[in-house]
This record gives sequence, structure tokens and C-alpha cells, in this order.
Amino acid sequence: MTGPAAWTAEDMRRDPRWVVPLTEAEQAELRAAAAGLAGRGPGLAFGAREFPLPLLGPRLARMREELEDGRGVVLLRGVPVEGWDLPTVEQVYWGIGAHLGTALAQTPRGELLVRVEDRGGDQYRDPTARGFHTARRLPFHNDQGDVVGLLCVRTSLSGGASCIASAAAVHNEILRTRADLLEVLYGPWWCDIRGEQPPGRPPFYVEPRFSQFNGRLFTQHGRTYIDSAQRFAEVPRLTDAQLEAMTLVDALCASDRFRLDMDFQPGDIQFLNNRVVLHSRTDFVDHEEPGRKRLLLRLWLRTPGYEVLPEYFRPRFEDMDYWLRHPVPQAT
Repeated sequence: MTGPAAWTAEDMRRDPRWVVPLTEAEQAELRAAAAGLAGRGPGLAFGAREFPLPLLGPRLARMREELEDGRGVVLLRGVPVEGWDLPTVEQVYWGIGAHLGTALAQTPRGELLVRVEDRGGDQYRDPTARGFHTARRLPFHNDQGDVVGLLCVRTSLSGGASCIASAAAVHNEILRTRADLLEVLYGPWWCDIRGEQPPGRPPFYVEPRFSQFNGRLFTQHGRTYIDSAQRFAEVPRLTDAQLEAMTLVDALCASDRFRLDMDFQPGDIQFLNNRVVLHSRTDFVDHEEPGRKRLLLRLWLRTPGYEVLPEYFRPRFEDMDYWLRHPVPQAT
């Protein structure tokens, strides 16, 4: 795979144009757009037209081009979160996201924006737990939308660094050194849905780890979900070659050559192209006080450049559409 998406960590450090600081005028524009929503009340039932950004909007359009056809990574810095309550922060984040794409449901409750925070879960022991509700390390993986966005509201006491790697560069390294395993990664893999499948659906997806479609690379990776799919009798047992291939992907992503680390600060938004970038998170220790605990906000977005996807993605997006139309009621 060629092009700017096949980067190394040193490439990104040498050319930090993927870090986009907001200007004071753009920050003021966000405050004005937030104030314009005051009469609407809480909630996210609005689009880009109701959240006008004459200055920042064109810059966001260029960021989307970078995400879709460039390096696949943008870190937007300086959203003035400290001046708003949490519902306003969510509205501003939603408004920014609306200029980039269309939000997708992330849970069976039809949640379009989720709070990433430690709720005491453990995705390694509980096959229905979701990693974004734990403080445990998250292995390298990608999410279901074309783009994933993470806005930092509060940081942890320690740890919780974000780590990213170019799936395109990792793909190329495996092609160079272990083409036999790359062939395995292009084959079928069974991935656990972790109890979030709609009625009548099987509890797993069958997808390759790498594929190419319309001249683009498409990546799916997440060893935790592959391992936990083995709990189903109808799922084929992992072969030695598959185990070796997953281990190699994880080792390359974690290596100094491919892994780029970054620490979130309040007001940072990390946008990643899920098709060509893998991400992980280190363990973290949180504050004791509830109002200081680590909090990120997450969006999954469909973007115009990925209007047509490989056929094997259809079940994932049908499931997200189903939960948007038939959300499970929130527990009280």
C-alpha cells in the first residue's frame, strides 16, 4: 500500500502537520455557535446547518480530506471545554462532528455519542464487556465507523496514553517479511459481537483482517474480540497461523518503529480513519473524586469518501442502523 497513510512514527514526529491548533477566532466561533444552541435546550437533534462555523467549517472539510485520503490522523487542539458544562461540551463536539460526517449508533441503546470512562468492567474476563468502560489496557484495534473521534474532557491521575499505528505500514511490513501470514490475514476471521447483536443475528461477524476495495485498504483488527469468539461452538478454532499472524500485527503496532504515542489534554479531539489506522490505550489510574475522573467523549462517523464499502461490512452497519431504530431502553 502506497501513499501518506503508510507512515512510521518517525514520519509523524518529523512532520507534525496532523496536529491542528484552534485559533482564538475559531474558539470564539465555537462559543458563539454553542450560545446559538441555548434556545434549543439539551440534546443532539441538530446538524451542521444549526451549528454554523464560517471560519472553522472549511478547515474541518480539509481535515476530512486528510482523514480520508491523507495520513488518516488529525489531532484538533484547543476546544474550550473548561468554559462549559458537560451537556454543552457534548453539543459542541456533536456540532464539530456534524461538519465531518454522520454519526453512527455505538451501542444497543442507540447512543450516538458515548462517554468513555471507567465503570469497573474487564473486557478480558467478561466476554460482554466493552473496553471503553474499563481502566485496563486496550490492545491495538479499530472501531466500526469510517472515522472515530475522541474528545478529552478530563484526564486520569496517571496513564491512559493513546497509541496509534498505521495499519497500511504494518500491512506493508508483513508483506515484506511474512507474506505467508499476510495471506492468512486476508482470509475469513470470526469476530465476537459481545452480546450486542440484534434479534435473529448470529453472535459474530465473519470478516478478513485486511482487504482491498476500490483501490483502498480496509483493516479490521482486535484480538480480544477474535479470542472471545472462540466461546461459540460453531466458530472454527483458531489455527497456529492465525495466532501467529495476530501476534505479529500486535508486535509491529507496539514497536518503536510504528507506534506513535500521544497524551490527551482537555480540549483535544483525536480523529482517526479506522480503515488505515489502529489504536490502543495504556492502563490508567483514576482520581478518587467523581468529578475529576477521566472522561472522553466518542463519536463514530460515516464520511462521504467511504460511501461504498466492501460487502462484508454490511452486517455491521445494518446492526448499527437497527439499534438506532430500535434502541434498548436505558437501565434505571
